[in-house]
Amino acid sequence: MIKLFLIIVSILSLPLPVVYATDVGKEKLKDKLKVAFVYVGPVGDMGWSYSHDQGRLEMEKALKGKVETGYIESVQEGPAAERVIEDYARKGYGLIITTSFGFMDATINVAKKFPKVKFVHISGYKTAENVSTVFGQIEGPFYVSGMVAGKMSKKGLVGFVAAHPIPEVIRNANAFALGVRKSNPKAVVKVVWTNTWFDPVKEKEAAVALLNAGCDIIGQDQDTAEPQKAAESKGALGIGYHTDMSKLAPKAFLTSPIWKWGKKYTEVAKSIIEGKYKSESYWGGWHEGVVDISPMTKLVPTDVQKYIKSEVELFKSGKKTIYDVFKGELKDNSGKVMVAAGKSMSKEELWNMNWLVEGVEGTVPK
Repeated sequence: MIKLFLIIVSILSLPLPVVYATDVGKEKLKDKLKVAFVYVGPVGDMGWSYSHDQGRLEMEKALKGKVETGYIESVQEGPAAERVIEDYARKGYGLIITTSFGFMDATINVAKKFPKVKFVHISGYKTAENVSTVFGQIEGPFYVSGMVAGKMSKKGLVGFVAAHPIPEVIRNANAFALGVRKSNPKAVVKVVWTNTWFDPVKEKEAAVALLNAGCDIIGQDQDTAEPQKAAESKGALGIGYHTDMSKLAPKAFLTSPIWKWGKKYTEVAKSIIEGKYKSESYWGGWHEGVVDISPMTKLVPTDVQKYIKSEVELFKSGKKTIYDVFKGELKDNSGKVMVAAGKSMSKEELWNMNWLVEGVEGTVPK
């Protein structure tokens, strides 16, 4: 009896085997590919997470009968995200898409444990044999929407509600400001940081502070339409982000840089289904269809719309890229030359950007 007990104890003490999802990569899948999405905010934010969920639905439609999807909302960055991602891997999901910069390390950590599962991380820079990064050059639409703001601002004072002070958000704020000053060289863009992706209260408070400081247009790099609603409540105008937010603040909304994730998500899933998957670091341009701006509303005069549409066509055709947007001479907001005349910033320089361009009033928190 004692020997039997010891045998049972020794068996129970053995490490549990790692359960991998379906082996996907070199061979075609016979069953449906299970795809999981991990969102940092609620789908109902009508912004960032909503845009990814629209991409999920588009992928389902394009690959009808070949994929099965699931998602989880409002996952906190850090250890909580790692537990969620690992749970999906253990449940047999062959592709897991994590949609926040703060999910990067968690994604990499889980990918090491599940080498047969494929992962896509949005906006990060760490890859592995089974981990791709996917992002788009949204700075182009930010630049063009800034041109709209510069044309529409009567005071030449534009506010920008910014999330976390990381290169991604800094690039967007700078592209927006460069667009504003393209239309109005004397305009000033005031930046306020919220240090959150999704917090409707903080987003609104930041916008109100900018409006009280005299800004007559509000731009944003935030997940909800609260900055737009704040602008509307004060009789000001606004530029949204992520999706077309026109219905949420119809008396203020001008246009919005938007994401179009469906095409890329479909390509990745299809490559796994067909056994052709290869890890990549994708940063798609406007001409590749991953980013765009929403239709300008009737609040934008016809002559301004014509002026903007000609610029949009240059980006959509590939004749103009964000490397043209970030072409020198460029100074920071202290007057120091950061990019020499005629030189464009490299991808590495853009992805490590930690300074604000001339014309921006504000600082980058350490």
